[in-house]
Amino acid sequence: MHSRTSILFAVLTVLTAFLFVLDLSVGAVPVPLHDVWNALTGGNCPAGTAKIIINIRLVKALVALLSGAALSVSGLQMQTLFRNPLAGPYVLGISSGASLGVALFILGAPLFGLSDTFASLGIAGAAWLGAASVFVGIAAVGHRIKDIMVILILGMMFSSGIGAVVQILQYISREELLKAFVIWTMGSLGDVTLSHLCILVPAIAVGLLLAVLTIKPLNLLLFGEEYAITMGLDIRRSRALLFLSTTLLAGTVTAFCGPIGFIGLAMPHVTRMLFDNSDHRILLPGTMLTGAAILLLCDLVSKLFVLPINAITALVGIPVVVWVVLRNKSVTA
Repeated sequence: MHSRTSILFAVLTVLTAFLFVLDLSVGAVPVPLHDVWNALTGGNCPAGTAKIIINIRLVKALVALLSGAALSVSGLQMQTLFRNPLAGPYVLGISSGASLGVALFILGAPLFGLSDTFASLGIAGAAWLGAASVFVGIAAVGHRIKDIMVILILGMMFSSGIGAVVQILQYISREELLKAFVIWTMGSLGDVTLSHLCILVPAIAVGLLLAVLTIKPLNLLLFGEEYAITMGLDIRRSRALLFLSTTLLAGTVTAFCGPIGFIGLAMPHVTRMLFDNSDHRILLPGTMLTGAAILLLCDLVSKLFVLPINAITALVGIPVVVWVVLRNKSVTA
């Protein structure tokens, strides 16, 4: 079993690295793999090609790598915390909060003549503030309520309420503003700049570090909260760490890339199936690798067929979700 796990990790690592390099070579102007390698290592490469690789494609590939890992880990955390196989990184309304922030920035601010005043905030900043606001509200409720299912339901209600506000803003907004918001909702890995990376990388790094710190609590929570408490686990502290980690991971990706669906929901199940293991010491790094590899693959397909990234992730994730639902139905039958 140990050798099988090691082999799987090695294969996933090599696959992720290969897809990363391949993602750099594919685009409007195809670049040979040896030129990609030379551009990355400072070797002999045409100046124009090196500029395309380093300044444009490398940033996008890094965003795909980090976003896939972040969304997948946040999904794994939520599924274990809520003991629900269909829980995803947006179950607490984080994505809806980010959407509200963007809607207020793109659709709402111009209605009140505030577009110039708040232009410096940017779409990413507005989305982050929206996601953080929802987290603060959920955290405040979680501090007073012990039942995790109540928090889950409240998160869904928050999400529905925010969705209604966003719909109102869409209804009363101008056509050109509505188009900009709809494009953001499709998700994009290509709008992140080098300056954005200075925020995105540290935020995701902190979120992943917090996720590592929650490995032991997650393993205990597999047996239920009552068992975890009897084993000395501080439920509130662990829950707070999980919420904070999920907000940093899913909220940051949503802020800079838009709502990218199904990766966080599907990839933890793919990892469980591959490793046939429920130990989060294996699942967490495994989920990081599978999520990173799949989002890199989705980005490749998106560039080849010129399609929104959300459309590709949905086509990849929906069969996994259907399989999970059917499997759970057969188990309970």
